[in-house]
Amino acid sequence: MIIVMGATGMTGGALVRSLADGAVPCRALSRAPHRLRDRLGPAAAPLVEPHVADAADTASLRAAFSGGRQLFLTMENGPRQTEFELRAIEIALESGIEHIVKISSPAVEPDSPVAIARGHHTVETRLRTAGIAATVLRPYAFMQNLLLLGPSVSRGDLLVGAMGRSPCNYVDCRDIGDVAAAALTRPELAGGTYTLTGTETCSFGRLAELLGRLRGRPVRYLDLPPERLRAQLTTERGLPGWLADHVVEIQRLAVTRPEAPTDTVARLLGRAPRGLEAFLTEHIDVFR
Repeated sequence: MIIVMGATGMTGGALVRSLADGAVPCRALSRAPHRLRDRLGPAAAPLVEPHVADAADTASLRAAFSGGRQLFLTMENGPRQTEFELRAIEIALESGIEHIVKISSPAVEPDSPVAIARGHHTVETRLRTAGIAATVLRPYAFMQNLLLLGPSVSRGDLLVGAMGRSPCNYVDCRDIGDVAAAALTRPELAGGTYTLTGTETCSFGRLAELLGRLRGRPVRYLDLPPERLRAQLTTERGLPGWLADHVVEIQRLAVTRPEAPTDTVARLLGRAPRGLEAFLTEHIDVFR
């Protein structure tokens, strides 16, 4: 049995749909599994076993992992993310899980400039000593997170960031889900570390131009110093401090470490990853 954590999240949900499309059964974990049933529809229902579980609740994880052979490990970013993921690994080992596929991030070093990436390094290090197969997926920025910029674009024709002209990698969560499904169903991929991107990089300036063309109304990019962007995120958008720090850190990473796309998705799946322009076209109403 494949156990999918975060089944109502962006990557976990994409994986559940990919497994269902391939007629592969799974147990989908969520604090609100009814949301999963609403999203999947009747065709996938026989293949998906919804299960209530909470990463903060050890007993619920033990029950959810029982009888599982493989685990997809992903969690929402947060101050306790590393703690929760390490706990999930220990419970998985106790439960007899034989293979873990973990969502990580690029720039995974003990001294990474991105705090959450330092946490991923800690978790990856534990996985490598766990004595089971461990597959690590390191996706760059999710295209789906660009939808969070919709309100500022639709209301003020404005994109705000701190990346200057630096290009950034983006990847569609549906491609991440498809790669995760491949790692869980193709034994030859187990144990690898895979960096995932789309087909091209895109600066915020170019993103503004692209959005303007697609919606028929110009979008302006306002580049701010990092400290001003952080202040705007906390005061105007109400983000908690740790999340504002994370947004600024990953944007500055694109400046200090120039990004380039990889061919990993195409190599593993035998098709090109979804493109950024196609994604924006699909969701352009969010930005109108």
